[in-house]
Amino acid sequence: MGAGEPENCLARRRRSTSARLVLPSLTLGVSVPAEQTDAIILRVYPWSETSCIANIYTRDFGKLSVLAKGARRPKSPFEAALDLLSICRVVFISKSSDALDILTEAKLQKRFRAGSRDLLRLYAGYYVAELIDRLTDKGDRQPEIFQLAVATLQTLEHAQFDVRAIVLRFELQMLRLVGQLPSWKRCAQCGQDACQTDWVVFSALAGGVLCDDCRAGARQTLRIASAARDTLEHFSRVDWQEENLEEYSSNHRPALRAVVTRYLTVMLDRKLQLHAYLEELGR
Repeated sequence: MGAGEPENCLARRRRSTSARLVLPSLTLGVSVPAEQTDAIILRVYPWSETSCIANIYTRDFGKLSVLAKGARRPKSPFEAALDLLSICRVVFISKSSDALDILTEAKLQKRFRAGSRDLLRLYAGYYVAELIDRLTDKGDRQPEIFQLAVATLQTLEHAQFDVRAIVLRFELQMLRLVGQLPSWKRCAQCGQDACQTDWVVFSALAGGVLCDDCRAGARQTLRIASAARDTLEHFSRVDWQEENLEEYSSNHRPALRAVVTRYLTVMLDRKLQLHAYLEELGR
């Protein structure tokens, strides 16, 4: 303590220092702040003989790509925390440039185990990771997406919840959260009421249902029952946590899958890999 420095001032400095997690810089030899958050492992692939790169979606920082040095060694400092779909508590050093963030610690909180009992639920879990990866940008912070993903993975592990309802809710809520939810009641082109009959026409290109006038000459449309449209709108509600996932009508399953699959394919301009493994959801 410097001469004449008040004791309470030094105490405040110590408390301030202990409240921040600091790690040594890998290049400059100085201390830099590290971030802590909860994360879901979306994808892991090799980077070198001993290290790997992981795409993760975090509660507080959105989607990140992190370099996990030593993760592929027999005695990895990350143990089994970097398994696909695991929920972890991670510590990382954020890079201000386009360089990969550095993962320094990952502690496993929960492992995804639905696949050990049901192959369809395993594919649905993989689909959660794929859709998050495709629909989000790096650093786009949306805690509700993290919350939705965790809730989806947890419900997939319980047999009493219908996997068809779980997946449909996840898809539509993801579209809502990224601002790409289709229009279910009003014409996607002119804004007029498009639900005055027992059937509606859905256009993936237009981004929703079409009225009688606008559907004339429209390409790549699907004709679906109004009851199916009502189901799609129901699963798109903001209060998604109140959704009953134990009861799911067997009616209109093919139409529901066709609408969502077609829309995502057109919006992303590509076929999602897991769609081919989830065809049973439409049966």
